[in-house]
Amino acid sequence: MELRHLEHFVAVAEQKHFTRAAEAMSISQSGLSASIRALERELRASLFVRNTRSVELTEAGRALLCEGRRTLAAAEAARDAVAAVQGLLRGHLTVGLEQCLGVVDVPALLAKFRSAYPGVEIEVRQGGSTPMLDELASGRLDLAFVATAGDPVDGLDLRSLSREPMVLVCAPDHRLAAGRPVSLDDLAGESFVDFDRTWGARTISDRAFTTAGVAHPVTIEVNDVHTLLALVAHNLGVALVPERIAAKRGDHCTVPLTPGSAADWQVSVAVPTGTAASLAADALLGMLPTTAVHN
Repeated sequence: MELRHLEHFVAVAEQKHFTRAAEAMSISQSGLSASIRALERELRASLFVRNTRSVELTEAGRALLCEGRRTLAAAEAARDAVAAVQGLLRGHLTVGLEQCLGVVDVPALLAKFRSAYPGVEIEVRQGGSTPMLDELASGRLDLAFVATAGDPVDGLDLRSLSREPMVLVCAPDHRLAAGRPVSLDDLAGESFVDFDRTWGARTISDRAFTTAGVAHPVTIEVNDVHTLLALVAHNLGVALVPERIAAKRGDHCTVPLTPGSAADWQVSVAVPTGTAASLAADALLGMLPTTAVHN
């Protein structure tokens, strides 16, 4: 089995389209189709269900996708290991990042890394922490800066960078804006502005309200910190957010929660456990301030 055939297969599986996959791989569509057919002949199985608009994986294709990604990651790690012995660091580093985590200046960190290792191609993907952790476990990311409640994740090592409480943000003229700590019971009947379900803060909020048995009707869902704070300031709902986000400039009011109301918001850098981390990821981790990382 040729690695290039696996690379082409993974590209089509991820793009769900032969033309887009061919463009991503910088090859002709006919060449990509021939490569997939060769892989299917070798495996004696159809890997895709094809139609005029998109392609979907067959059961055999789904089984191959997970192992194919692992095989490609292992091949890349092998190439990196040989380069490292030769005194070079090369290859590809894919970093996941949730918005507005603070703690570490990731752009400055990546600039420092690029200056030290110009032979490594850097790719950054921004999104919610939940899919980032899934992509990390599947080998599609090398490391990720995420926000969680601090729960362990199988196959991943979450190295804590900071931990802080969740707080309530509301409009200055809201009934709870007086400043005394509020409980989740105090929020019964409120409408909420919140982040997408994939964000770490949303996961913490949903869990807290479920545990307390208090309804948490999210009427406005956003993917931007400043938009959330502006909506809250205009009294279109209240929100639970990390203390760091509440401290951003805006016309909202910040109110503490009673102790134990919600889990702390923990920012971590996540990497695969054991020897699965790439050499490039190890090098980037080595550039983090030693005072920031708590194993």
